[in-house]
Amino acid sequence: MSKFAQDIILKPVVTEESMMGTAFKRYTFVVAKDANKIEIAKAVEELFGVKVDKVNTMNVRGHLRRYGRFEGYKPSWKKAVVTLSEDSKTIEFFDGMF
Repeated sequence: MSKFAQDIILKPVVTEESMMGTAFKRYTFVVAKDANKIEIAKAVEELFGVKVDKVNTMNVRGHLRRYGRFEGYKPSWKKAVVTLSEDSKTIEFFDGMF
């Protein structure tokens, strides 16, 4: 069963560190936990019309959070850092963030 690109790329990660990577055509996304690097690369190329050079993935553990005397863990998630090729255009969504 094939997955849709929207099911693989869930949302962008917008932090100071991830925004600094956009200068080097490096974009960070929250992706599906069961997605592999090949699926992530194809999904980014399909959604944004760019050429992907490489994909780095990492599993992020959920952090402990407290609310008064109650505590629990936020859910764990998977992060993908996608590097575009030199001749590829940038992703317009991130251009308006600066």
